[in-house]
Formats: sequence, C-alpha cells, structure tokens
Amino acid sequence: MRITTLAEYGVICALHLARRATEGPITGRELAEAEQLPVDYVEQILGRMRRAGLVRSTRGARGGYELARPASAVSIRAVIEASESTTFDLHCVTKPVGEERCSSAHTCSIRPVWMLLQQRIDDVLDGVCLADLLDDESVVRTRVGLTGAPLAIGVTNDRTLPVLQS
Repeated sequence: MRITTLAEYGVICALHLARRATEGPITGRELAEAEQLPVDYVEQILGRMRRAGLVRSTRGARGGYELARPASAVSIRAVIEASESTTFDLHCVTKPVGEERCSSAHTCSIRPVWMLLQQRIDDVLDGVCLADLLDDESVVRTRVGLTGAPLAIGVTNDRTLPVLQS
C-alpha cells in the first residue's frame, strides 16, 4: 500500500484545522502557506472534505474553512476517503489484470488476502481520530503501540487505541 499525495495532504490539512479549532476559519491559501503545500491541492482537498461533511466553509472577509465536527469525531479513514475516495485500491476491482481472471465468478486465491488487508487498514484508520494526533510524535507512537519512543517526562498514556493494540 502506498499513501498518495492527496491522502497525505488531506490528513495534514485536517490536522491543521483540528489544531486551530478555537481560532475560527482559515482560508485555503493561508492553510497551504502555513503547511507549505501547493494551494491548488489544498483548495481541491478542502472542497472534497466540505462535500463529505468534514469541514464547513464560510464566505466573506473572515471566511474560510474549519472542521464541521470535533476532532475526536473525525477518523483518519474519513479524511482519506474524502480526500481521495478510497483508503486501499483493490486492483482486482478497480484495475483487473484480466476480465476473466479477476471477475467475481472466477476463484482467486489472492483476492481474500487483499480484501483482508483492506479491512485491517480501514479498521486501523477508523480507530484513529484527528484528536489522537494532536500530541507530539512520542506520545502518538506510544498510543498506537509502537515501542522505542518513551513518553516525555510527566506525560501519562491515558488514551490507547484498542484497534492498534492487537
């Protein structure tokens, strides 16, 4: 699996909006500048997220984009699907090698593995919300079950993500 530019930029944009939730709307241009991303990509992604109901836009001099829901209610899967329409491209469905070989009528021993992988990826991305990513990397690493990066002094791990602990 490869994370595309649209997916990565979508998460960056959504996380930026989550970090500034109490500051009001921000224009696409301002967000692109702050995150050093191409303005065209950011505007396209914000439009997609608006259509998906993840962000709302306000017109006018103080207009711009902001999250439509609390960061704790926006999963990374939702952000990626809004930015790009899918989290995992199952080629036997979207780009079959051969009509006969990849049809659902044909038995394929590989397809179940890809389907399981897609399900696991979606489960992990569903289990992580924007609010989970608002901490420093060391805290997030511990939260998601990665070892080797201890928590900062005085920080406790009071929130673990069960889907990532199995």
